[in-house]
Amino acid sequence: MLLLADKPLRSGCLVIGVCAVVLASCLWSCREEKSPPANERRVVVVVSGDTAGWIIPCGCTTHQSGGLLRRGTYVEKQREEADVILLDAGGAPGGTSPYQRLKFEAILEGERLMGLAAHNIGGPEVALGLANLQEASRKTGARLISANLRDSVGRPVFDGWTIIETAGRRLAVIGVISPRYAAGDVRIEDPKAAVLASLQQLEGRHDGVVVMAYLPEDELQRLATELPEVDAVIGGPTGQPIAPRAVGPTVLAAATNKGKFLVQLEFAAAGNAGPPTGQVVELTGDWPDDRGQLANLRRYLEELNRRSFEPHQTDLVPSAPPDVPPGYRVAGSATCRECHERDNELWDASRHAKAWEDLKAMERHVDPYCQQCHTTGYGLPGGFVTVAKSPDRLGVGCEACHGPSQVHVEEPERRTPFDAKDQCTRCHDQENSPAFGYERYWEKIKHGETKGTQPDRLGPRPSGTETQP
Repeated sequence: MLLLADKPLRSGCLVIGVCAVVLASCLWSCREEKSPPANERRVVVVVSGDTAGWIIPCGCTTHQSGGLLRRGTYVEKQREEADVILLDAGGAPGGTSPYQRLKFEAILEGERLMGLAAHNIGGPEVALGLANLQEASRKTGARLISANLRDSVGRPVFDGWTIIETAGRRLAVIGVISPRYAAGDVRIEDPKAAVLASLQQLEGRHDGVVVMAYLPEDELQRLATELPEVDAVIGGPTGQPIAPRAVGPTVLAAATNKGKFLVQLEFAAAGNAGPPTGQVVELTGDWPDDRGQLANLRRYLEELNRRSFEPHQTDLVPSAPPDVPPGYRVAGSATCRECHERDNELWDASRHAKAWEDLKAMERHVDPYCQQCHTTGYGLPGGFVTVAKSPDRLGVGCEACHGPSQVHVEEPERRTPFDAKDQCTRCHDQENSPAFGYERYWEKIKHGETKGTQPDRLGPRPSGTETQP
């Protein structure tokens, strides 16, 4: 009975198995019929520019745009439906200090992880110096290009162009920079002449040309007008992004403004005529963080923690006011407490006093850019240096607003050096505190109006200065 009952069961399994194979074969066949041949796939060029050192969005509030983490997600999303060529128009560094050089390398590494095809050299890159550029390219493997950049004796430093073959197309990418950015050991030749010379070398080897041009807007538009031979000219430092538009037969566009925007161009499938079409894309919070870019960010933060940059290594030290008096030095909030006890009690309960803890909660306390506004006297005499060297300068203390007050401590009749009200927007700017309004924020930290049996030694401030935070 068991053997007889087993036969139809096995037969049923066999029938089901055969049906499954047939169905899978049909589905795979249908998928193959619907998938376009490689040479008919869409080719999308995604261009970033003017990242200006911003690995994450440029600000610590919500609703900020930009950042490599979102850029990575956007690029991967486009790859689901098209062959993507990722380029950068230049302007990635935020300065020239050791801190900024490390950040530039982290940006190049992030771009490499996204599959960067070429990074054009812009003005901020030139400012780093050729040796630092070559070292960053070597360490990260990112491909830097520039057709008109020369060393001090006129020799090319990097490749002027590259050819990317994908979806049956051969797209040539040429990089140029404005001569106005020449500095140090760098010479810069005429961009138009450099593009035309590159096109002669590339003749017969491509079916499309994109020029990455780190040029101010007037030079960028003129170059696009003078190069009908190319499909697109994409810049550079134009202040605000330029949506793709036709300038004769050439498409002009710009990706700029701290990496908040991308330019996307779509080329017709191989063999089809017509100029590329495109759009500007804003990297808002709608785009989640890419895992690979998160890992890159963590490595960068770990290196910041290891190296613990001091202010003089960061390009972030504020300029000293003119005619700095003798004794211009941060004394520390503890010295203020001796005379301004009630004001310090109010400060103890404020968010300013907890600013360092807030920064640690965001895991950005190792970043000098963030330390500027979450410590007291960053880079000033007697002010914050590093956590190890100046642990009593953590948080936004009295002198963050009133200025280095050693002279006031020694001679109380001499006022503190800063008009505190003028210091608010140094940190409460549009990027970091877009909802800032002085009158409303002052109510959160209101002080300097001490009265009663134990007033501050100097008594209440004169009328007109009582609302200084």
